[in-house]
Amino acid sequence: MSERASATARRVERSAPVGVLDFAHWKRERRPISVLTAYDHTMARLLDEAGVDCLLVGDSLGTVVQGHDTTLPVTLDQMIYHAEMVARGASRALVVADLPFGSYQESVGQAIGSATRMLKETRVRAVKLEGGVARAATIRSLVEAGIPVMGHIGLTPQAVYQLGGYRVQRDEERLLADAVAVAEAGAFAVVIECVPAELAARITATVPIPTIGIGAGPECDGQVLVTPDLLGLFDAFRPKFVRRYAELGETIRAAARAYVADVSERRFPDESESFR
Repeated sequence: MSERASATARRVERSAPVGVLDFAHWKRERRPISVLTAYDHTMARLLDEAGVDCLLVGDSLGTVVQGHDTTLPVTLDQMIYHAEMVARGASRALVVADLPFGSYQESVGQAIGSATRMLKETRVRAVKLEGGVARAATIRSLVEAGIPVMGHIGLTPQAVYQLGGYRVQRDEERLLADAVAVAEAGAFAVVIECVPAELAARITATVPIPTIGIGAGPECDGQVLVTPDLLGLFDAFRPKFVRRYAELGETIRAAARAYVADVSERRFPDESESFR
């Protein structure tokens, strides 16, 4: 392929909407997958324009948006509210929304109802839920109903009390079984959270679907970060696996301090910012 043709192919890849089948293709091609969280229209638009492959409307909004200690208080209505905004802001990225705690654990019927609402009331194209072997039947039923599913194993924040806190998960036999169960149930990808890098690499080599790592080392098929962590907007704590690409928290504080000073000294607005 010529250099010009290659450049054209790259432009098409960037502009064409990403679908769940692209994830399988990218796994075969060993093409890394970029995933970031988004919770509103403006951020979704910016991340989409930057070329992020997948935007995850995570129930992490419970901590980084709502100010809770865990993700458990987040409701399905709240997730739908945020997912609808994100989906309107993305033209290329695949938008996936979390099913929050309590919206799918009761029964398969509850899960299908929650996921159906998510797809009908927003423009997201897939849902994510936590759990491996224990959620295989639920994943299978959702997929059979025509709903694409992303799995999530390892540290599952919705089970934080059962896990005894936010701890690295090291049970190799259990995690391998969970990953295989999620893949065999029909999920198109699986998030692996807070798992030793060597184990995550083994899982990645074992399952036929892409693995998306967060605190799971460099050998996963893709990576995901919580965007407020990446941008330095959330500084209540900093996980080991977070790389900050900006420190916007301090930038915002400085800008706000300058604004307060200008208002206090009547420097804002000036003549050029006023109507006559």
